[in-house]
Amino acid sequence: MDKSMLAVMDKAEVLIEALPYIQRFNRKIIVVKYGGSAMIDEELKKQVIQDVTLLKLVGFKPIIVHGGGKEISRWVEKTGMEPEFINGLRKTDEATMEIAEMVLNKVNKSLVQNVQSLGVNAVGVSGKDGGLLKVQKKLSDGQDIGFVGEITEVNPKIIMDLLENDFLPIVCPIGMDENFVTYNINADDAACAIAKAVNAEKLAFLTDIEGVYKDKDDPDSLISELTVEEAKDLIGDGYIGGGMLPKLNNCIEAIEQGVSRVHILDGRIAHCLLLEIFTNKGIGTAIIGDKDTRYYNE
Repeated sequence: MDKSMLAVMDKAEVLIEALPYIQRFNRKIIVVKYGGSAMIDEELKKQVIQDVTLLKLVGFKPIIVHGGGKEISRWVEKTGMEPEFINGLRKTDEATMEIAEMVLNKVNKSLVQNVQSLGVNAVGVSGKDGGLLKVQKKLSDGQDIGFVGEITEVNPKIIMDLLENDFLPIVCPIGMDENFVTYNINADDAACAIAKAVNAEKLAFLTDIEGVYKDKDDPDSLISELTVEEAKDLIGDGYIGGGMLPKLNNCIEAIEQGVSRVHILDGRIAHCLLLEIFTNKGIGTAIIGDKDTRYYNE
């Protein structure tokens, strides 16, 4: 058998491996938190959009929740201001908030444009639209960090209406408080809150790391699957620190609030979403319920 025929047969094997997952998650909601390098590198951006579009076309109901921190920092510096962070959170004064909202809306419509170019109808919404994300001022260890919001309520009607009418919603993490003041929201928090509110089957975080490590200094200690209990033990034993700590806590909370699976993926790997969702072994870390199982076909 020649090489070209073997290559074709390999493709058929891949499609067959994906079939049970397509059947299992058909018409199920998957929330993709899109951030990190995958938002900056044009080739990676294209691949992520292709992945999400493919998920839509094979019967999933994807929702994108995006960040834009690196782009906001770039524009803040362009205006001559210095980005300021307190405990890892951006201090957002009135001028920075204005820049953040402009940049995030620009990013949002760029993503809509990219999805539309692949033949899928997308609609970009802000957390302000339809009262999607209601917030209160977030403090960082008691410190005022400006117009940074903590989500108090999610009204998912606008998203559910878009999904029902076959649109792909793309959400910008901006919200309002009870006095209709605008706040910036951490995109991880927004994705987690939205996933819970729409009863998502899956929540996937695209990050700049390969997943959760037992030892952050040992690349061979990547954990491909974690139960909630195991994740809590890792945190309690001090293995998890830095930016991974709030992310893993978000994952645990999402599972406990009804999301079936949460995936932490390296967005720098081409087509990471498809590799994680449609293959038996996946490539990142999957967090699952204590009584659940990840590999349906083993």
